[in-house]
Amino acid sequence: MNLQGDQPKTSILSPQAPPLNVLTYNVHKGYCAGNRRFMLESMRQRIAQTGADIVFLQEIHGHALKSPRQRRRASYPEQPHFEFLADEAWPHYAYGRNAIYRKGDHGNAILSMHPFTRWENIDVSLFPRSSRSILHGVIDIPGYPMPVHTLCVHLGLLERERRAQIRVLVERIEEHVPRDEPMILAGDFNDWRKQAERHFRSDLGLKELFVQLTGSHAKTFPVWAPMFSVDRIYYRGLNPVSCDCLQTGPWRELSDHAALYGVLEQK
Repeated sequence: MNLQGDQPKTSILSPQAPPLNVLTYNVHKGYCAGNRRFMLESMRQRIAQTGADIVFLQEIHGHALKSPRQRRRASYPEQPHFEFLADEAWPHYAYGRNAIYRKGDHGNAILSMHPFTRWENIDVSLFPRSSRSILHGVIDIPGYPMPVHTLCVHLGLLERERRAQIRVLVERIEEHVPRDEPMILAGDFNDWRKQAERHFRSDLGLKELFVQLTGSHAKTFPVWAPMFSVDRIYYRGLNPVSCDCLQTGPWRELSDHAALYGVLEQK
């Protein structure tokens, strides 16, 4: 494994401290809503066009055996799907399996323009048929005096399992992310009732990018008529610059989730 928007009009950044462009996206294992079409090639093109420095992916295949139908598709890649998405745009990546089955596995991935110093995948599964994990990577970014902690999550559908997973997530951050080191926590939280907010805000001092800049969470699911705010970008030790929910035009034809794009800068 290789471990390797709009800009603010008044912000003056030195070349040594560039803003960070981030994207989080539940790619639905490369399929569009309803699993009618395999869209991974189009997803790769669209994600690359955002120019994101760090990409947080959920429901991305690692190893996957091809079915006879998939073998007939020229667009179905031989390599792990996170490597296919990384292509030549992101030379560094980390992948954490959170679901393993007879024909393959899928989980979370972080793609980065900058190298990881370390990463770890933490199992937070509560039920055998609902495998979940937290992928925690630490990235060195030129111009930033401290490493940036990146955590990619995909929490469970049931409130009982989310409560337990949020407790583990809070403990992980409290024990492994120093308060003076910047952090980005992004992914699919399945938290449409916003129960995680008080823990993240009061216990960890986290802020959510869209709430800070627009006053509310972005609605991301289902992409064709977004009703639920399940995908989010939280941060600490950074300043918010801009954000965008990618749910119209070509993005509408890809995953069943909208992608979230944001720009953060060094404090």
